[in-house]
Amino acid sequence: MALIRWKDRDAYDPWTTFKSLQDEINNLFDLDLYPVSNGLFDRSASPAMDVVEGKDAFTLTCELPGIEQKELEVSVSANVLTLKGEKKASEESGKGKYYRREIWSGTFQKTFSLPPSVDASRIEAKLENGILTMTLPKREEEKPKLIQIKDK
Repeated sequence: MALIRWKDRDAYDPWTTFKSLQDEINNLFDLDLYPVSNGLFDRSASPAMDVVEGKDAFTLTCELPGIEQKELEVSVSANVLTLKGEKKASEESGKGKYYRREIWSGTFQKTFSLPPSVDASRIEAKLENGILTMTLPKREEEKPKLIQIKDK
């Protein structure tokens, strides 16, 4: 058997009003209206991206469903990699009232400062099935070298 504390519901409790107000303010800030941005020119809606460092190169993978190669631009300037593009809205966007819309459309731009070890002249990119894969090779002088120890 559990004991429950009895509370007079007719008695005025000023802290209930403050608790309600605090809950409403907390809910307001819990909304993801302003997503975190990592780059200087990143938009609030931009594609997901992974960067992995390997032995000889960095690999950058970016999800770009529905984006064609002609709508995408990748450039490097002053050791900064910029990825720009535009995702067009679907044909069905004007055919009814939305109750929830999570599929984004519009322009996007992501920027990355490249580490000094990347050889920008040898960067390769390919777009296949909505996945952009970029290989950012490391400079030869930055790779670790094995030094042989000689006998006397």
